[in-house]
Amino acid sequence: MNRIFGNSIMLSEKSLDYLWYKQSVTLTNIANNETPGYKAKYVTFEDVYRNRLLAASGNSRDVRNAIDRSKWTVKESETASTRADGNNVVADTEQAELARTALQYQYVIQSLNSDITRLSTVIKG
Repeated sequence: MNRIFGNSIMLSEKSLDYLWYKQSVTLTNIANNETPGYKAKYVTFEDVYRNRLLAASGNSRDVRNAIDRSKWTVKESETASTRADGNNVVADTEQAELARTALQYQYVIQSLNSDITRLSTVIKG
């Protein structure tokens, strides 16, 4: 299947996994909005992925490996808390991030569906 789509299916799969996990972390932040001392978490993926792709130098096999081996990391926000309980979660910001991530997820799904529809059209003639 990779030869038909190039790396797009693999990239879509990795993107969907990342966005799903990002939503999970954001929901955890929202759930802990009232937990004293809780520090908001965030997920990062783009920097590691970009560096791996640059190192792949356009070689198709290296690009596939870069996609496959790129992993996201969860980091704790270093934003100072303005609250007396030490919690640095900003519920409005987390809600906006959740909505943005949901839209990104829908876009990747639509893109993937479009690729599959084009392939189906070509096969059917």
